Amino acid sequence: MTTPLLLTPVEARVLATLMEKARTVPDSYPLTLNSLLLGCNQKTSREPLMELSESEVSSAVNSLREAGLVHETSGGRAVKFTHNAQRGIGVPEQSAVLLGLLMLRGPQTAAELRLNAERWYRFADTSSVEAFLDELQERSEEKGGPLVIKLDRAPGAREQRWAHLLCGPVDASAAVGSRSGAATGPANVELQARVTQLEAEVADLRATVLKLCAELGMSPPGQE
Repeated sequence: MTTPLLLTPVEARVLATLMEKARTVPDSYPLTLNSLLLGCNQKTSREPLMELSESEVSSAVNSLREAGLVHETSGGRAVKFTHNAQRGIGVPEQSAVLLGLLMLRGPQTAAELRLNAERWYRFADTSSVEAFLDELQERSEEKGGPLVIKLDRAPGAREQRWAHLLCGPVDASAAVGSRSGAATGPANVELQARVTQLEAEVADLRATVLKLCAELGMSPPGQE
């Protein structure tokens, strides 16, 4: 029987940030420790927001390396890091994408996950997202047990949300946060799509600035 994977919240944030940047800004991947720190602490597409220190991120990277989930790469003037999440966790690509989004953005409905996954992986429809979530929830104990849980429906909510279990058990009835009354109608979906597009553009610009700073040997803005 496979021992269940158990991450700390900081390790989950570090791993998911590497997973995100590998897909959304591949030109700036692998990530330096500084780029990884900025990604972990960014104010968009993150739930909860974190203010991690360099030492906290470095410690999490070391733990993830020991678990085989992060690799260090050589070359250039700075040490860089890549993730090995899909193989390390032992799930298909689509499932890895969903786990990464849940680690980054907190509990989400299947529809929200499909929308937020647009730049990571294009799911055909919400039903396909639900199918992979069901597989993750029904994962056998021999493989380490379930990796997600379907939360109880919040008052006023039209859909149930999903949460990951990579940081340990989640109380399905107690995990109703401030978003519990959020509507999931067309207007909200359209707004979320616009926000996601803007977040993507900001991420691309940030990646370009970091790459240019690295090529010129300059410190990124705010890091002098």
